[in-house]
Amino acid sequence: MKRVSILVIDDEENHAEATAETLRRVGYKCNIATRGKDGLKAIENSDVDIVVTDLIMHDLSGMEILKAAKKKCPETEVIVITGYGTVENAVSAMQNGATTFLLKPVNIEQLRTVVDSAVQKQSLFRNNIELKKQIDEKFGFSGIIGNSQKMHRIFNILKQISPTTATVLIMGESGTGKELIARAIHHNSPRKDNPFVVLNSAAISESLLESELFGHEKGAFTGAIYQRKGKFEHADGGTLFLDEVGDMPLSTQVKLLRVIEDGKIVRVGSNDPTSADVRIIAATNQDLPKLVKENKFREDLYFRLNVVSLKLPPLREKQDDIPLLIDAFIKDLSGIHGKHIIGMTPEARRVLYSYNWPGNVRELKNCIESMVVMSFDDVLDIDDLPDYLSRSHETLPPVSTLRPGMSLAEAEKELIKDTLSSFGGNREESARVLGIGERTLYRKLDKYGLK
Repeated sequence: MKRVSILVIDDEENHAEATAETLRRVGYKCNIATRGKDGLKAIENSDVDIVVTDLIMHDLSGMEILKAAKKKCPETEVIVITGYGTVENAVSAMQNGATTFLLKPVNIEQLRTVVDSAVQKQSLFRNNIELKKQIDEKFGFSGIIGNSQKMHRIFNILKQISPTTATVLIMGESGTGKELIARAIHHNSPRKDNPFVVLNSAAISESLLESELFGHEKGAFTGAIYQRKGKFEHADGGTLFLDEVGDMPLSTQVKLLRVIEDGKIVRVGSNDPTSADVRIIAATNQDLPKLVKENKFREDLYFRLNVVSLKLPPLREKQDDIPLLIDAFIKDLSGIHGKHIIGMTPEARRVLYSYNWPGNVRELKNCIESMVVMSFDDVLDIDDLPDYLSRSHETLPPVSTLRPGMSLAEAEKELIKDTLSSFGGNREESARVLGIGERTLYRKLDKYGLK
């Protein structure tokens, strides 16, 4: 396991040495810098896991150290120490990502406890990265983002069905990622080296759909000036993804059912069957059982498609995935549009977390893309939100109940309460926004009687 590297920055050399020695005695590797600029160089030129910095220094402030450390590596834990404690300083440090804010003279046990918690948080982070890497290498589901219970269930089903040849029916609202799931199934199946072919039943007129699926012979109808293969033949040996299958006309449903049962297709204008070894994955945003009752969808086809069913939850039912999606989209879209976006403010995240997302993940991605494109700086904020989300921000309750005259403990308690409230009680996201580990947050909840 990687040994943790700690950097202590304090322009009072005796205090820097004493702080480092306190941590060395319990087994930590510590380096010191007695000037803020020297500390900044050490952060820029080496891998530092934990920074313990004084807030007030002659050449560079601890807040500048904090921002530089977080900019280079957001996972760096920064502990701010000062002899000049105010509510404003504590709030500012925590909002900029500090792990915690300690007052001089530092309590040795308190410092060690805070460092222990920071080490545990980094260990969990590394373990999660390694676990995700192992899962991606084994299952290849890296394009699907989610850590909610509902998404874990989806991942488990994908692991079970991908290696098989079973027909799959994916159900879910528009924008939930049905095609992404279909591609994941294909790319983790024995057919992954063969074609993945997509046909959207709702995007093609009834008169052309049959030809698109099964192909046609030259002269089969007006305009058929050459022989043409259909999607089934193109997908031979691979996977055919039938999107919006609920919109397929009944006349085409009959022929699709026959192909599924016989494994043979007949081109329009031909009498000769052609074999097609195709795995079918169908998707719909409609209620197929309801369509069956209304005689708008064939019951026998429904049962043929519904060998294995997968229902994708809407984004409003898996809010825990929103922070992960935000960060992933910022990273990807910044690269696509040539922007250097390093993150998003807690207030902007709060708006995105509180919104209902009728367009689901697709809508969220479009929203982040708009923010990335329109942003003038490297951090997305409220003023980068699309207009319809800016209006929703005005209806949210006030962010903070902090007030002058509070003690640091009272301020911390209120800040934690406000953050939890802003994120619907989501402790993982609240801990991330507060810049502390989940275990640290749980201890503070217990300390302040907020559980």
